[in-house]
Amino acid sequence: MKFRLTDQAIEPSAFRREMLSLSAGAYCSYEGWVRDHNEGKAVQELHYSGYPQLAPSIAERILQEAQEKFQVENAAVVHRTGALVTGDIAVWVGVTAHHRGDSFLACRYIIDNIKHRLPIWKKEIYSDGSHAWIESNHCGCSDPKNLEHSH
Repeated sequence: MKFRLTDQAIEPSAFRREMLSLSAGAYCSYEGWVRDHNEGKAVQELHYSGYPQLAPSIAERILQEAQEKFQVENAAVVHRTGALVTGDIAVWVGVTAHHRGDSFLACRYIIDNIKHRLPIWKKEIYSDGSHAWIESNHCGCSDPKNLEHSH
């Protein structure tokens, strides 16, 4: 289980290779991309800032929870900081497990909890020159029974 904050581009294929395990029967991943719009506004770029003294311990706790709940063999998260443009990968999650069901559920659990519990802040810069800080939505969506929400 591991977590990384980085100001470098995320290369999923490299992280996937690190996850390779001959005892795992399933691998699931998630990539969060910077999209070109949000709530009707054209997004030019995002600025992520984090709390590097606290984020790793919270992320490791989330990864440990996923391992306990879903029989995960291995899990990892990489989150970007700094300026990102549309199309960049902002966050990557990878999970290996013996079975696909556990890998899917764990991946969803991890990204939802990373989004809502990790001390990382996002500032959107819009094409019109304006900007806004985007708050995390604390909705309790980490419950695997609550998969109908869209954020």
